[in-house]
Amino acid sequence: MNHSIFIMEDDQAIVEMVETYLTKEGYAVTVAGDGDEGLRKFEQAQGRFDLLLVDLMMPKIDGMEVIRRIRAYSHVPILIMSAKDSDIDKALGLGFGADDYIEKPFSMIELSARLKAIIRRATQYASVETKVAPKHNILNMGDLRIDFDNFAVLKHEEPIKLTSKEFEILRLFAANPNRVFTKAQIYAKVWNDDYHGDENVINVHMSRLRDKIEDNPSEPRYIKTLWGIGYKWEGR
Repeated sequence: MNHSIFIMEDDQAIVEMVETYLTKEGYAVTVAGDGDEGLRKFEQAQGRFDLLLVDLMMPKIDGMEVIRRIRAYSHVPILIMSAKDSDIDKALGLGFGADDYIEKPFSMIELSARLKAIIRRATQYASVETKVAPKHNILNMGDLRIDFDNFAVLKHEEPIKLTSKEFEILRLFAANPNRVFTKAQIYAKVWNDDYHGDENVINVHMSRLRDKIEDNPSEPRYIKTLWGIGYKWEGR
């Protein structure tokens, strides 16, 4: 079955280049030239896409807002395309729920590799790999309740909304209490890809996860930082 890619980009030259390449690669491609059109087409298709390619600087509704609105009800994988070489922009984009980013200008070979890796990770997440799942489907730890079957987390009996990557990180740590994971190990297990030393991706997801599960993220109770080494779960 061909994977479906939705490109949201206002630069026509980039659209034509990417659409032509991906079509030749066997992908089914849909295109929108601005954020308003992108959201409308996404809703009309009822979210039936395997991955979104979203430019941050789009007219009408920018990419950040598009991602924020889509993440309110969908876990579809999102790859940010941006000409902004700024860690702040990357962090904001990933914080809204994007899965990865690629900087313009990029090669088609690099883009293709990113797409395949993200789709592969999303497919594996949907199948719920048992190799990192705990023995019990529901884990009660302190004021957290983690339902691994239904991808649900409650804190003080109130539901917490996690992105797919945040849930995978939480699942990894909760299934391996007191085990230390380096950033490279976290990336390999959660993203199922080689780690190239970009700490920003891990840092952003860890920060967002802590903001949601910790009472005081600056003094975490559950996921502890071992400076210069990595992280470990010490929930109690």
